[in-house]
Amino acid sequence: MYKTVITLIAVATMLTATACNSSGTDKNNNEVTEKNEQPVQTEGGQEVLQENEQPKENTNHEEWTLLPEYNKIIEQIDDKDYNFQTVTDNEDKRVLSLIDKKGVEQYKTIFIKNTSRLKIIKLHGEGQIFNEIIDKK
Repeated sequence: MYKTVITLIAVATMLTATACNSSGTDKNNNEVTEKNEQPVQTEGGQEVLQENEQPKENTNHEEWTLLPEYNKIIEQIDDKDYNFQTVTDNEDKRVLSLIDKKGVEQYKTIFIKNTSRLKIIKLHGEGQIFNEIIDKK
């Protein structure tokens, strides 16, 4: 009799713990990304690790044009074709990476939603190139 009760309590405890862990694992489904680090040779022969976030990379700009910050981003960056990749998109802010055709991240953008502040950072060189409140269009 005691073995049955103990077994039922143990099973109930494991099921409760499993349910709690799975619901707390991902607080925001929009932030789910996988990171793979791959060694890459640079021009100087130096090996560095490059992070590739998946699967949210997308070269189709149609979905990005709906974002209020899209036009200002395109206006501020070089006239090149970049892949947009969502790093974070929650109720407070959206962080995007802009990756060139070689797979190198060139820009990072941060859009603070409640104030409509957009920051654009050029990663290799100039640093922050834009930091203003933009009109939502």
